[in-house]
Amino acid sequence: MPDQGIVQDVYILTSPAALWNALTDPEVTQRYWGDTRIESDWRVGSKILYRRGGVVTDEQTILEIAPPSVLVHTFKPTFGEFAHEEPSRVAIRISASGPVCRLELTHDGFPPGSRVLPACRVGWPRVLSSLKTLLETGAPLPQPDPGG
Repeated sequence: MPDQGIVQDVYILTSPAALWNALTDPEVTQRYWGDTRIESDWRVGSKILYRRGGVVTDEQTILEIAPPSVLVHTFKPTFGEFAHEEPSRVAIRISASGPVCRLELTHDGFPPGSRVLPACRVGWPRVLSSLKTLLETGAPLPQPDPGG
């Protein structure tokens, strides 16, 4: 059976509170997530909207939340070739050991033939690396060159 999920572990020199804030504050997400503001009231059943240039590009639903350690939500892009695909599921778990946080991301529940899965296999490592860099240095990774 083919692998139908993504698992990423990232170790970040930061506190759980700072990491949680970076995941949930649109002013911060915009810095490391390709100019994307991630907005919600952060309650079970609430929507999470990803806005780029004022346009909603993704609409998630919160399934479970326990700040600052657990965030589980659907994952549903609303644009282009991804718009008609059924939602998948993202689970983020944060744990701390001393001054280091472990962010465990599991993205699964993709439908067979998913177009979102290959895009997320490229996207998640970049987003999480930029998040780590921002929290540890104060600046995110530069945006990729659109031509290369």
